[in-house]
Amino acid sequence: MSNKMFYAVILFCLQPVVFADTVTVKSVSVTKGNSVTLDSGLTEMMDDDLILWRFGYNKTLIAEISVMEDSITVYDDVPDERFRDRLKLDYQTGSLTITNTRTEHTGDYQLQSNSVRKRFNLTVYARLSVPVISRDSSQCSSSSSSSSSSQQNCSLLCSVVNVSHVTLSWYKGNSLLSSISVSDLSISLSLPLEVEYQEKNSYSCVINNPIRNQTTHLDITELCLTCSEDHVHCCGSIEAVIRLVLSALVGVATAAVLVYDIRSSSG
Repeated sequence: MSNKMFYAVILFCLQPVVFADTVTVKSVSVTKGNSVTLDSGLTEMMDDDLILWRFGYNKTLIAEISVMEDSITVYDDVPDERFRDRLKLDYQTGSLTITNTRTEHTGDYQLQSNSVRKRFNLTVYARLSVPVISRDSSQCSSSSSSSSSSQQNCSLLCSVVNVSHVTLSWYKGNSLLSSISVSDLSISLSLPLEVEYQEKNSYSCVINNPIRNQTTHLDITELCLTCSEDHVHCCGSIEAVIRLVLSALVGVATAAVLVYDIRSSSG
């Protein structure tokens, strides 16, 4: 049996239950597409060190360094090629780097060697989309049957699509007004807000995960016109279009009359 296999057998069999129960798990986060390094904590390895990196519940071997045999081996085709061309080992320290991360790289990583044992819980977060603030389009159509006080409010909606492990929140200045969270399903989220017309307060909608956030600020003067202002704006636009069409028709009619007169005169 080679020295490499001898040390591998020892490390695999040596107190696996104690390893799982006593080693502190370090949580690591990264945004999808970025690189992340799982630090061994070593400055250099011993002459007889054998570094083993394992992934997942089944503790699949994905990389190893044998100092004695002066070799580095990466098994990036297991368990399902999710690590293909993405694993790098530091020969001096034994640290593992995952490049161009994907959400499929989320999971448990274990480091075993003669001198150190570590566990890492890696979470890869998808990139955050920017929240979109819109106005409730049904507000004016239903306000005619509501009280005059309800007409003083503007109903808004903040929305994001295809998100997971995030929290969506409304803020008034720096004060949290409301929030909604989603765990591991990729879904769309919407969060309502009602403000008063012509209000001077500052509002913002924020989506965040543990490592990043995206913010959209509310422009009340742009979204929160009163229903009468919406009607005037709408009707004013329609009136302008009608006038333009009528002007074009008059121009065409005038040209037709001129052509008819010219033909009559020449005849």
